[in-house]
Amino acid sequence: MQKLEKHEICLRARWILENGKILDDETSDRIEYLKNEVLEKVGNSDGGWTILYKDPNDGRYWELSHPESEMHGGGPEMLTNVSVQYVSDKYGFKNSI
Repeated sequence: MQKLEKHEICLRARWILENGKILDDETSDRIEYLKNEVLEKVGNSDGGWTILYKDPNDGRYWELSHPESEMHGGGPEMLTNVSVQYVSDKYGFKNSI
């Protein structure tokens, strides 16, 4: 699996229906890898439905969300690069950024 590239700003997973089963796509697998092996969790919001990560390789912030929240389990995940101002406003990290 590859780390996040400088040009990437959003990874959106999809679920695939195959033989009556719902399977994760390659982007789902990559997001899982990034969450577990690369990114550092630094906060959460919305009752834990939105999680903030920081990439130790370049210092960028990434927000994990579930844009299709009406689906079972919150639906597929989306990992979005967010600005320092957004992090400050939403997560209140005004003095630690």
